[in-house]
Amino acid sequence: MSTAELATSYAALILADDGVEITSDKIQTLIKAANVADVEPIWASLFAKALEGKDVKDLLSSVGSGGGAAAPAAGGAAAAAGGAAEEVKEEAKEEEKEESDDDMGFGLFD
Repeated sequence: MSTAELATSYAALILADDGVEITSDKIQTLIKAANVADVEPIWASLFAKALEGKDVKDLLSSVGSGGGAAAPAAGGAAAAAGGAAEEVKEEAKEEEKEESDDDMGFGLFD
């Protein structure tokens, strides 16, 4: 990110933290108060429009949480138990195949 983008995003975060409405004018005022040079006014208006009507704190708290995993198909409990046993057997077979891979004589640095 450029200095202009960082300064603008920090200003928007400061405004959101204080519970103040995020506007272009307020972002520019904070940038000037921080003595950040060479920030074009377009950045302030872009960030203000992007965050207009949005709860920034809510956006930040939901960044790390991805969407939920897909729900498994509904089935009987007995079928699920039988399927689990089959999966374990299949995994064991796959592991055996991986362990049986022999060295083919090719080295990394040959």
